[in-house]
Amino acid sequence: MADAAWHGRNGQPEASWGGASVLTAGDDYPLHQRPEPIAFAGTDRNFYDRYFFNGQSADGGLFFAAALGVYPHLNIMDAAVAIMDREGCRSVFASRILDHERMNTEVGPIAVEVIAPLKRLRVRLEPTEGLAADLVATGLHRPIEEPRFTRRLHGRTLMDVTRMTQNVAWTGELAVQGRRIGVDGFLGTRDRSWGVRPIGAADPQGLAPPVAPQFFWLWAPMHFGTHSLFAHTNDDAEGHPWNRAAVLVDHQTGEETKLTDIAFLLDLEPGTRRARTARISGTLPGAGLVEVSLSPVRHFQMSAIGYGHPSRSHGTFHGPLSVLCEQVAADAIDPSLPMNAHVQTLARARLSLPGRPPLDGQGVLEQLMIGPHAPSRLTGFYDLAR
Repeated sequence: MADAAWHGRNGQPEASWGGASVLTAGDDYPLHQRPEPIAFAGTDRNFYDRYFFNGQSADGGLFFAAALGVYPHLNIMDAAVAIMDREGCRSVFASRILDHERMNTEVGPIAVEVIAPLKRLRVRLEPTEGLAADLVATGLHRPIEEPRFTRRLHGRTLMDVTRMTQNVAWTGELAVQGRRIGVDGFLGTRDRSWGVRPIGAADPQGLAPPVAPQFFWLWAPMHFGTHSLFAHTNDDAEGHPWNRAAVLVDHQTGEETKLTDIAFLLDLEPGTRRARTARISGTLPGAGLVEVSLSPVRHFQMSAIGYGHPSRSHGTFHGPLSVLCEQVAADAIDPSLPMNAHVQTLARARLSLPGRPPLDGQGVLEQLMIGPHAPSRLTGFYDLAR
């Protein structure tokens, strides 16, 4: 009976459910959490599994970001690397058919390698249209686990995501149009997220009755030498958070301390939905008030690595293998357009801890504000600050 279950015509292996075998390299590792091959991640077509990285020079003059995503039920893997300098941003996008092999994290010229799990990862971009990268991210602390993101509307699951986040120090080298740039000493952040969120082609049948789009998201991973601070919020239209957290990490001891009474205060730049200044506060249990002030330096468009890109958004199909290069000048971005709403803003930061001198540092403030948000005096789909 065992032979009959696993061998079909001409002796070719066949899964016991009657279809072609989908066993992959991942099935030889003790990582299963369902009584099925790794190729199956539940039943939701929007399941994804993604790496994200960013890094910046101390003066904010050079910034890079990368992403690699796996979409098991769409049978697609895609990736992107972007390098931004004072003149603008250059990107390489790559997409391929997954063939259900999730362990092979290479997409054309882009690859991500786990050197030491939870500690060290490598990002490579083989020379492509004058761009190249060979970078290693080393964690400054153990990754933190953010609260699970679960958002439903009318019974439909829009998001159900777990994410771990880690501040990192970079080593390695970039190449931009023949210019080689060492990144030793650059600081940044990397995360790993997986679960369910909208990917690929839009759902042809919307919610009934229709619901106006609304998504308010702020995320601030910050470096302060001896400490890292992570803060984020997802708010509804009234400004009530449905997912908000902040964690202070001591690099020397590895201790993580969750803040309470977290608040975000934004001053929006007129004519945009971007922060001119930002302040984050919370309470350190048993100690007192913690405050962070953020002063924006410049903005990185998340579309440069696929987030909301008009043609290269995550999980879209581009054939067996496709590589696209793109360059956008620094002065070509119109912040009044919804397609440019999603940014990571490079920022100088100052951290005030109870009973200690302030610590100066750097980080990013990721922002995506679609629809109304009462505390920010935003009322429409994409009305702009006055």
